[in-house]
Amino acid sequence: MSNSADSPQSGSSPARRRGFRPVRVLTVAVFALAGLIFFTSFNTAKGTDIRTDASLLKLSDLIQERSHKNGLLDEANGSLRRDVESLAERDDGSTKAEDEKLTALEHRAGTQRIKGKAVTVTLDDAPPNATAKLPGYPEPQPDYLVIHQQDLQAVVNALWKGGAQGIKVMDQRLISTSAVRCVGNTLILQGRVYSPPYKIQAVGDPGKLKQALADSKAIQNYMVYVNVYGLGWKVEDDGTVTLPGYSGTVDLQYAKPVE
Repeated sequence: MSNSADSPQSGSSPARRRGFRPVRVLTVAVFALAGLIFFTSFNTAKGTDIRTDASLLKLSDLIQERSHKNGLLDEANGSLRRDVESLAERDDGSTKAEDEKLTALEHRAGTQRIKGKAVTVTLDDAPPNATAKLPGYPEPQPDYLVIHQQDLQAVVNALWKGGAQGIKVMDQRLISTSAVRCVGNTLILQGRVYSPPYKIQAVGDPGKLKQALADSKAIQNYMVYVNVYGLGWKVEDDGTVTLPGYSGTVDLQYAKPVE
């Protein structure tokens, strides 16, 4: 008769006594997953706080810095170009008639200062808490309360149509290749960035300039938003002013002369 301790039926091995415990495996899996998440978060953040807007602020600061730098470069470029033109005028061998013709072309191109009576148009965003001021109009969407590219373009086009001899947007003179573009609620003009309020100044006959603004269908539509939602609009007589000449590059890559 065998000893009961030696019988397979009398007991189980230590492993069998413990049995299979799914809870322990699940616990290990949870810790492994947590470790993977922490590693991924660290690798993404690269040691920075990924919940902060600091990166966006840095990008905004960089844009403003580059815009300021472009402005300084434009001023330096304009100064150098005036020096070159001054030196060229001394020994170019041209006649007086040719010089007068060149001066007239420079004025038309916008590269020279221009003096005369002026009108300034100011556009601005509506207050963020604006509501409809007149009955029958819906409450404003965010899009209704900001200045859009077409609003600025409408003013510039109306002023040209009214006989403007020169136009300055913010602190820059416009020429034939200038593009008035908006990104979000900021204006990008010739490599520089501006925020509202936007000021557009034109030299010409004040009466004709203001009449052209009033006759513009696009501006009439804008005035609905002015009256209903409070977008900014102001037209002022400036008296006699001097607009600066355009100081940026005038190189063209895809232009053909008019026959």
